[in-house]
Amino acid sequence: MDVPLWFALAAVGYLGIKLIRPPLWLVLVLLLGGYLIADSLLAPVIDTAIN
Repeated sequence: MDVPLWFALAAVGYLGIKLIRPPLWLVLVLLLGGYLIADSLLAPVIDTAIN
């Protein structure tokens, strides 16, 4: 079964917010931090750690 990455992330994010109920500022900080790290010099290091 092939599931698009965006759909899997949206489902996990929705369930995480509904079940754990983190503060909104924490969700925004994690999203902004992930976006900034993905476009930084650390991106290749993280990519090799994940793969």
